[in-house]
Formats: sequence, structure tokens, C-alpha cells
Amino acid sequence: MKTRLIASIAVGAAVVLGTTGCNILAPQATTIDYSASDGVNVPADSGPLHVRNALIVANDDGTTGNFVAAIVNDTTEPLTLRLEVGEGSTAVRSSVNVPGNRTLSLGDLADDVEPLRLDDIDAVPGSTVPVYFQSGDGQGALIQVPVLDGALEYLAPLAPTPEATFSIPATPSATPTPTPSATPAS
Repeated sequence: MKTRLIASIAVGAAVVLGTTGCNILAPQATTIDYSASDGVNVPADSGPLHVRNALIVANDDGTTGNFVAAIVNDTTEPLTLRLEVGEGSTAVRSSVNVPGNRTLSLGDLADDVEPLRLDDIDAVPGSTVPVYFQSGDGQGALIQVPVLDGALEYLAPLAPTPEATFSIPATPSATPTPTPSATPAS
């Protein structure tokens, strides 16, 4: 009888340890940092500015895009985020100034903050494009940023629109019109 009791306790302990022991060896999924939305987060080594949920909403041919992200400056000084979209001689360079102790949400149309327009890029929707981020004295980081189109309802207002072109209408040249002249009486 004692043997049966000891065997039951041993089997019960083995079941308990076998079913809960996985957490001892496996990392908890809730402690792993990840990008919870469509965009990507930029690692801290890019500089003192923190870039969250970075993505590009591009036109259909991928030549123009709007950079959308939340940029957090938790320092007291204003800082500049430098971006380089693409690689090599065709890379498009731009920058964004962020005041100290502020979060700048590019593309937050509710607060009238326009996204950063990027012209002459090569970023077809559905792909990723290499973007180099650097701020302050950080070494910078090269990240593959997703490129989306405006097909989804919440992205439609962020899609780039064609730039307005200004042209001065041609004024018609003055052409002389004949005027009746008085004829001499005979």
C-alpha cells in the first residue's frame, strides 16, 4: 500500500513538473520587444531620439511616399532626426526637427501634423526599403521599413497626393482689330 502511495505521488510530481517546467527553459513571449503595428521600431543605437511605428505610405509606382512615425525626444534639448531612404547615390535624404521633451507624430492628421513627404524614392508598396536613421551623437541604424499603399481605410489619408503644379496661363496676344474709319464725302 505504501509503495502505491509513493508511486502515485511520484507520478503526480512528474506530471506537474513536466507540464510547468517549460517556462524554466523557454523565454516568456511577453518580454520580447516587437513592433505591434504596421511599422517598425528603430533600435536605441540610432541616437537619443526614439522612432516608433515607422512606415512609408507610397503611391502605386513607388516614386513618392509619405514617411509616418512617432518620434520621441525625451531630452530637454531640441534634436534632429536624419533619414536616408534607399542606398547609394539614389538615396533620398531628409530630416525632422523634434523639440525637447516632446513626441512628434508624423502623419497625425487629427493634430494637423503632416507626414514627411519623400519624392524620387524607389519604394513599391508591399516591399521594404532600407532607411538609415541617425540623431544626436548616436551611431545610427539601418532598418528595413515597410512600404504600404493607401488601400486600407486608415492609411488612405496618409497616401501621397500629386503635388500641385503652378502655371501662369498664357495671355492671348493683342491682335489689332480694324475700326471703321470715316470716308470723305464726295
